[in-house]
Amino acid sequence: MSASESTQHIPAPPVAPDTQQRRLRVAQGILLLFHVTGFLGLGFSKDPSFYLQFVPLNLLLTAVLLFAFQRDRSAAFWGFCITTAAVGFFVEVVGIQTGKIFGQYTYGATLGLKWLGVPLMIGLNWLMLTYMTGVLARYLPISDFLRAVVAALLLVGMDICLEPVAVRYDFWTWAFDVIPLQNFKGWFVVALILQVYFNRTDFEKRNPLVPFVYLLQLLFFFGLGLLIR
Repeated sequence: MSASESTQHIPAPPVAPDTQQRRLRVAQGILLLFHVTGFLGLGFSKDPSFYLQFVPLNLLLTAVLLFAFQRDRSAAFWGFCITTAAVGFFVEVVGIQTGKIFGQYTYGATLGLKWLGVPLMIGLNWLMLTYMTGVLARYLPISDFLRAVVAALLLVGMDICLEPVAVRYDFWTWAFDVIPLQNFKGWFVVALILQVYFNRTDFEKRNPLVPFVYLLQLLFFFGLGLLIR
């Protein structure tokens, strides 16, 4: 084994349990503050546009905090991140240009800067969702393929809660204002492929912040969806 190969999977230096717990609580508090503020602002403010301008920032902040708790940030991990974000982004490019993956839709202004008609944040969103649902599925004592299926279903579940909010606040718009069943089928297929890749990539798949972030986002979109009906 070469020297470079022997250093590929060296984990980050261990952190004392008390220090780790304090960092975890701080990260959870920051994310809770941002999401509660956004929930109240979008759900009850007379001018939700003020809060919508912070959506990309909130997504970036969540990603930074989430991956800060990923101990094994080896070359394999970063390769997974880059590949997943790129695949997610370009799947969306094909999706909006052909309508054959998720259905006929276009992106609005809320998610920020676009390239080829797709917000750059979408790649990051696919990465975060793939990573979180993949980590959650690792808790189950089942085969990797079944974990991939479970994780893909968790990802589709998030999309079901997200869709009404996304349409209302100009994340994206569906043709004829109808969310097609094809969208959820497309999400499941793409998510399943990415989950198989996640399981086959060699890095430590544990993160203490993941369950909190997934549940927080699920409740955020589900609750906001109920408010805007």
